[in-house]
Order: sequence, then C-alpha cells, then structure tokens
Amino acid sequence: MCKGLVGKKLGMTSLFASNGKYIPVTVLQVGPCVITQIKKLATDGYQALQIGFGDKKPSKTTKPLQGHFKKSGDGCYRTVKEVGVENPDEYTLGQMIGTELFSIGEKVNVTGTTKGRGFSGVMKRHGFGGGRQTHGCKNHRVPGSIGCSAWPAKVIKGKRMPGQYGVETKTVRNLEIVDIRPEENLILLNGPVPGSKSAIVTINKVLFA
Repeated sequence: MCKGLVGKKLGMTSLFASNGKYIPVTVLQVGPCVITQIKKLATDGYQALQIGFGDKKPSKTTKPLQGHFKKSGDGCYRTVKEVGVENPDEYTLGQMIGTELFSIGEKVNVTGTTKGRGFSGVMKRHGFGGGRQTHGCKNHRVPGSIGCSAWPAKVIKGKRMPGQYGVETKTVRNLEIVDIRPEENLILLNGPVPGSKSAIVTINKVLFA
C-alpha cells in the first residue's frame, strides 16, 4: 500500500453535513500522480515510490530529467517526490495513483510550506501582547528588554525576536476527509492546510492513530 500522494491546495470553502453541521473544509487536488521510479530494498536500501505530479512542458525540462521520465511514459512533471510503500512489487512504472488511495472519514497528515510574511515583529511572529496603550506608555509593539544584567551579560540563544516569518515546512496532523470527488480528483478536508492557494502539499496516511 502506498502511504501518501502529492496534491495542490485549491483553497477553502464550507459545506453542510447530513446532520446539518456546518463544516469548514480545505479543497485539495490530489493526483493523478504517475510512478516515475520504484525504489526497492535490494537495490536502493529502502522501499519507496517516486511520483510525479503536475504537467510540465518538455522544453522547460532538463535533458537528464526528460530521459528519466521517458522510462515511465511520455509526460514531464513539475513536482517529483518520494512516498513510502509497503510492497513496491505491487506497482509498475507509469502507473497512475489517485484519490482511490483514501476513503471518506479517514484521518490524514498534510505537509506543506507556510505562507511567507517577510520580516515581522514579535507581536505578529510570536504573538506577544504588546505594551500598555494608555498613561503615556511608549512601548507598544517593541519586544522590550532582551538581555540579561551583570551575568551572563548577553542575549541567550533562541530568544524570540523579530525576523523572517513563514516559508517553513509544517505538518497538520489527523485531518478528517469529509468528502472525495474522484471524477475531479478532489479531496475535502475538515480544517486548514499550510500554504497559499496553488501550493504543493503532501498527503500522508495516518499509520498510527
């Protein structure tokens, strides 16, 4: 069994369940992914499937990658990732994998890259409360004192300070699949997923609940 797939975040919407409950969902386009390489324990030291997602023009693909993709078909792919697999002998080069890997009500882990927010202050980056807003206070959004006194007389490593915020790999765990629409390769998840619209994400099965 393949343990995950690559997809694209299309955005968020909402729907009503059969019991009338209002559910916010994230819409993911999952697959179809094409197997471009099969890694086996005997030859590679581990078991995995290399899958390609998203079409790409051959003219914009390097010659080495074109030769690699020809082994699994005529297409070129924009995103190539590896996912774990229990028995690689069950799969063949060029085979397509899609939403049939998942089922409604199943829990999945989604990994993506968070939105980039540039250089941000401590209130936005770390959730600091800020200073007082009255009685002549001039310390509103600054971090305040950051160092120690006579000893150790330095700023401790790891101090939460302003800096680059976002563009980090994050995983949201145990998201429930609310609906699957195989004719459109769509999966609807209950809750948010890291990344902006059209961001590439990896959807992995939860092996241990």
